[in-house]
Amino acid sequence: MPKIVDPLERRRAVADAVHAVVAREGLEAASLRNVAEEAGLAIGSIRHYFAGHDELIIFALQELGRRVGERVWAHAERLLEEPGGSREDRRRRTEDLLAEFLPLDSVRRDELVLWHEFAVAARTHPSLFGHADAIQQTLYGLVLRTLQGAQQAGGLPAALDVELESIRLRALLDGLGMQAALFAERFPVELQRAVVRRHLDSLVGAVPAVPAADAP
Repeated sequence: MPKIVDPLERRRAVADAVHAVVAREGLEAASLRNVAEEAGLAIGSIRHYFAGHDELIIFALQELGRRVGERVWAHAERLLEEPGGSREDRRRRTEDLLAEFLPLDSVRRDELVLWHEFAVAARTHPSLFGHADAIQQTLYGLVLRTLQGAQQAGGLPAALDVELESIRLRALLDGLGMQAALFAERFPVELQRAVVRRHLDSLVGAVPAVPAADAP
């Protein structure tokens, strides 16, 4: 009796092969031939599940976003849908959520490297750009909602501009994450966590800036 193959499961396995090739050699190396070899399949089998190379790469990008998004959303649910707990507990859960954007272990380091490969390629590949942008906006929308939730719970000053601070926090995560992925020895896990912790401390004690026109 022939083995029944779950199409989605097979597509995800092929996406794993794309990720492996891209992490090792860059996105340009993710040809159908190289991906098929990595997956242990014939090119014809790849074509059975994907109409072409563009569809394959887009699915691999979406699969990366799905995996990261599921973990981030799990943290966000605990913060946004379970508002109880002490301020210390909420702070810990916030730090855990933000940690998903940093290369604190080999899985997250590989994912961050993959994300940058796809994001850079999206600049010159219109077929990728919309998908990369959607993933970025979804993930960072959760960062904004996290700050908004903290403000509503009294953990951040009521006058704090959380939309602006969300952008600032996103910039910190992007820069710190990339530096730590490239120069892991200089950015051990505890240093990355300490940077995020210090930034959150600065938000708690933030004083709203005086608009230039109103300054003495």
